Amino acid sequence: MKIDASEARDHLADLIRRALAGEEVVLTNDGEASVRLTPVRASRTSEERRAVLERLQREAAAQAKPGPNAARSQDFLYDEDGLPR
Repeated sequence: MKIDASEARDHLADLIRRALAGEEVVLTNDGEASVRLTPVRASRTSEERRAVLERLQREAAAQAKPGPNAARSQDFLYDEDGLPR
């Protein structure tokens, strides 16, 4: 929903209710979008963020598959004496 900022003054409570319900509310000045009303989300505590990161790290580690050994990946280029083929 787009509404002129001067008109929004009269309907602020309704616009806040709509934004909280998930509707996009954009205030305009001279027909140009200038402000978007969005609900404030409760931020996570540092402990909650740490728990999320640790969970993601555990999940990623469980899915990781070992790849080829990079230290030995070029061996096919050299003979038994270590000289180029």
